[in-house]
Amino acid sequence: MAHPKRQLKLGAFLYPTGHHVAAWRHPDAQADAGVNFAHYAALARKAEAAKFDLVFLADSVGVRGDDLPALSRTATRYVAQFEPLTLLSALSAVTERIGLVATASTTYNEPFHIARKFASLDHLSGGRAGWNLVTSSNEAEAQNFNRDTLPAHADRYDRAREFAEVVRGLWDTWEDGAFARDKASGLYFEPDKLHVLDHKGPHFQVRGPLNIARPPQGHPVVVQAGASDAGKELAAETAEVIFTATPTLAEAQAFYSDVKGRLSRYGRAPDDLKILPGVFPVVGRTEAEAREKFEQLQALVHPTVGLSLLSHLFADIDLSAYPLDGPLPELPETNASKSRQQLLIDLARREGLTIRQLYLQIAGARGHWQLVGTAEQIVDQLEDRFVNGGADGFNIMPPSLPGGLDDFVALVIPELRRRGLFRTEYEGRTLRENLGLKRPAHKAWKAAPSVQAAE
Repeated sequence: MAHPKRQLKLGAFLYPTGHHVAAWRHPDAQADAGVNFAHYAALARKAEAAKFDLVFLADSVGVRGDDLPALSRTATRYVAQFEPLTLLSALSAVTERIGLVATASTTYNEPFHIARKFASLDHLSGGRAGWNLVTSSNEAEAQNFNRDTLPAHADRYDRAREFAEVVRGLWDTWEDGAFARDKASGLYFEPDKLHVLDHKGPHFQVRGPLNIARPPQGHPVVVQAGASDAGKELAAETAEVIFTATPTLAEAQAFYSDVKGRLSRYGRAPDDLKILPGVFPVVGRTEAEAREKFEQLQALVHPTVGLSLLSHLFADIDLSAYPLDGPLPELPETNASKSRQQLLIDLARREGLTIRQLYLQIAGARGHWQLVGTAEQIVDQLEDRFVNGGADGFNIMPPSLPGGLDDFVALVIPELRRRGLFRTEYEGRTLRENLGLKRPAHKAWKAAPSVQAAE
């Protein structure tokens, strides 16, 4: 009996005007996109019509950087955009099947807040919520939360591991079907289906229960984006989807094999975790048209913005003293996102890039995989990575919006389908069902006889 062909998964990573650092200056860009709900609603509906698995929103709880000349020329430093859970709650009302994934940091939140908010989004959306679990990695966020500097990298991940454990425990404080709401008997919920978490650990003391029913998916899907060794270990233990940056096939295969190989330590199977590298695709009907689109965006990069982008990705190391057309200098190790810094250093060294060439190289993809070409050329590359152990799918990063998503949907999706690599209809109604992830069984915690079932 023939088995159905394995198909890849797709996320639509929506950054307000697109992922290129100069996208907001594009003639077709919605310049106020960050606070324009109609813009996001149109994008989400477009991605859903194309059968994307999910919409993905990044976030920061601070404007990144204090270089005013650069900040005043960029829309990619979280300067003016919606809080993602608020936005996704609104989008849940104008979509039906597409997953809704928001970023929320374990560094500057409490587990009860996150558990409650994502459970609420899961109920609002009928089982389509996903939490992108991150640790914060820039000083601007620390300074908004009673700190001068970030906690140490190891401490952030230690907190994140316990944070995830508490959130999962809170989602399980109610069993499925706990709320009888029986008007005749006066029983609102069944007492034996309520369980108190009563967690006491190094970072958190949380009694519970959560004051919302168990989410439709059991647990919202947990996404993770760290690529350091600590990040990969956390993902192997807690994540069901990983968003990562792997610019070459060899790097993608190494990451894929490494993380999948860690799952057995936690009693998990390879299919319990989907790896979706970021892809920045510039698509044209001809290769020349694609190159022209890309160069149009590159020409809009202001030098001040390009240099500031690099400095930010290198944890605010000031590169202004070095010649733009000279090589990247030796840089000290920092306490910020170590994996992304090393990726950019490796890129500059491998390709012999000057500082100017490096900021232009990352002005769109920021270290992710960049593809410029026709739909056939781009699908050739995606298929190669998918079938050769480098990905379970991809998080698509449109260079500009709405045009970049329009191009991908009109040109790339049909070619993926022609090759049998992507669905023509959703498999289910929840994000888990569409991603092919199991619904987690309820894990019973200790009972709570002191909580009354009747009001």
